[in-house]
Amino acid sequence: MRALVVGCAGFIGFHLADRLLREGHDVVGMDNFVTGQRRNVDDLKAHRQFTFVEHDIVRPLSPIEGVERVYNLACPPSPVDFKTKSLEILATCSQGVWNLADFARDSNATITHSSTSEVYGDPIEHPQRETYWGNVNPIGPRSAYDEGKRFGEALLIAHHRRFGTEVRVARIFNTYGPRMRHNDGRALPTFIDQALRNEPVTIHGDGKQTRSFCFVTDLVDGLIRLSQSDSPEPVNLGNPVEITILEVAQEVIKAAGSKSGITHTPADVDDPRVRRPDISRAQERLGWAPKVSREDGVARTVAWFAEEKQALTR
Repeated sequence: MRALVVGCAGFIGFHLADRLLREGHDVVGMDNFVTGQRRNVDDLKAHRQFTFVEHDIVRPLSPIEGVERVYNLACPPSPVDFKTKSLEILATCSQGVWNLADFARDSNATITHSSTSEVYGDPIEHPQRETYWGNVNPIGPRSAYDEGKRFGEALLIAHHRRFGTEVRVARIFNTYGPRMRHNDGRALPTFIDQALRNEPVTIHGDGKQTRSFCFVTDLVDGLIRLSQSDSPEPVNLGNPVEITILEVAQEVIKAAGSKSGITHTPADVDDPRVRRPDISRAQERLGWAPKVSREDGVARTVAWFAEEKQALTR
């Protein structure tokens, strides 16, 4: 099987491409390095069956022979990006997704699209099922990402209805693991970086807001299973074990053996108060559920960040 992994220089995109390559598939990676890391592409190039194309999907794609599956992981994903790259996010989620849908149609390929739990906004329904329409502020500081991802879903379903394009939509909940960007502004890498420096771990708000964290290998397994399924309806992919942000900070400090304390800053605007996926659809249709415990996943992620920190000081 030959797959096109768009966003292969990013966190999830790298892990997905790496797994497909280790399973013996041919992978064409694509990225424009707006937030992706060139070292990820360099590491993927160690595989003979990997080919890289530097390209911005906002521009039309040239034909690539033999592609059977398209995985779209392209989009700046963090709160830091929301502030500085809002227009790029909107362009990627609109024209970029449209170009990929056209490419998949013309290649007779299945496209698996990375949507997000952020389509649910600050949810009134809890836990969140795929049938929930969400509670999103369309002009807030997070709106470029939230509404961009909602538009991307609508575009793909319209493409499917008009042309019969085989689309799969993953609503991805908080995912973590090695190769996250140190400075991307999301909670776990920020906490880990601060804890390894024995600096105060900074929580926005009171820390009572909840999240559900899925280790990246579990998420990648879900994406592959989804791509092999036959339903265009969105599917939640995430870990249903819910935890407060304050508890996560405490777990990170413990795992890092850190002397850090915890400080609080004002809450972010429109920051969701709760987040937990109902994964019944993924269990029933994909036979999927997370396997990696948070204790194990956090330990592995902290260890990777610690190794990176040591490498920088050599």
